[in-house]
Amino acid sequence: MNSLIFIFLVVLAPHVVLSRGIKRSEEITLFDQNYKVTWGANHVINQGKEIQLTMDNSSGSGFASKINYGSGFFHMKIKVPGRNSAGVVTAYYLMSEGNNHDELDFEFLGNSEGKSYSLQTNVWTNGEGGREQRIQLWFDPTSNFYEYKILWNQHQIVFYVDNIPIRIYKNNNNIGVGYPTKAMQIQASLWNGENWATDGGQTKINWTYAPFKANFQGFDVSGCESQTLIDPNCVSDHFWWNNKSFWQLDSTSQKQYENVKIKYVTYDYCKDRERYPTSPIECLH
Repeated sequence: MNSLIFIFLVVLAPHVVLSRGIKRSEEITLFDQNYKVTWGANHVINQGKEIQLTMDNSSGSGFASKINYGSGFFHMKIKVPGRNSAGVVTAYYLMSEGNNHDELDFEFLGNSEGKSYSLQTNVWTNGEGGREQRIQLWFDPTSNFYEYKILWNQHQIVFYVDNIPIRIYKNNNNIGVGYPTKAMQIQASLWNGENWATDGGQTKINWTYAPFKANFQGFDVSGCESQTLIDPNCVSDHFWWNNKSFWQLDSTSQKQYENVKIKYVTYDYCKDRERYPTSPIECLH
């Protein structure tokens, strides 16, 4: 009997679900286990451990997680389109369903050949966005895969590029600042943003360079499964990303973050007095 139980556990081990949907594995899990193609299916190339989204003048493409999450530390390795990619947007984000949605964005804004990409982040809560920040990346994101992460717990949201924090959004709900309250789905897409993405929409897509290609790796998920609203269980500190050590940056990460703000931030809505004559309240905290 003991040997039979042992065999049974070995067979199940790679698919074990821990604590309400936390899927962990020694290996990178296959795309099909945790994700699905959501649009532009004939523009998606599934290579198992790598997915390629393509876009031409007929369609872009995208994929999303099969389930929603109420907290987690989400990551994806991405290589964005090279060559002349002005007007092309590669996106990796979390988003809830419905009109008054919550959303956490990485948006890679393509550029004319020889000019650098901008990486835009944004935070939406209860259907309200307008919290854009942009940085100039200190490397060429078209040359190789780089890792992009979103930490989301009940204390803070942190956007990371290769383990370097580039943006922090604190939970200041106690003073009336919006913070995500809805379960969100992981999504990625490649789409036509020529009306705004490059030079304020002045530089359009050059379709002679199509198809544009974005590549993704790393499809395991560290997140707490939830439904429409965040499950109270998802804020429990038995999930490692809710542990007190993730409530704020450590000293090393704080120094890295300050360096990014000084050297690489090119736009911050908190400092845009044309859009916001009175600084949004979260910018004061």
